[in-house]
Amino acid sequence: QVQLVESGGGLVQAGGSLRLSCAASGTIFSINAMGWYRQAPGKARELVAGIDQITRGGITNYADSVKGRFTVSRDNTKNTVYLQMNSLKLEDTAIYYCNADIKAYGSSPYTAYWGQGTQVTVSS
Repeated sequence: QVQLVESGGGLVQAGGSLRLSCAASGTIFSINAMGWYRQAPGKARELVAGIDQITRGGITNYADSVKGRFTVSRDNTKNTVYLQMNSLKLEDTAIYYCNADIKAYGSSPYTAYWGQGTQVTVSS
């Protein structure tokens, strides 16, 4: 079994910072891309930031709304992806979900796994 567990969400004032972490555990053979999505009330889930395998250059991509403020990174030794969020705005309030493409031992394809979500609330 594979699990993604997020941490680091919470309440922060506008202009503040938070750092989210997501650790993958279980019978993991390999991890491709990892990333973060978010879903605000009444809105569809959207990609916030993603990062490819380090062996493929660790290419990152960001939603336009967070470019210059958020930074995604990963530590392959810990099977963990991070999201550093700076200059937070009210509109960043959402549930943030971790996502990773993981090949488990004994499994042929890569499968997308999701974390349980962590709430980020930005107040004025």
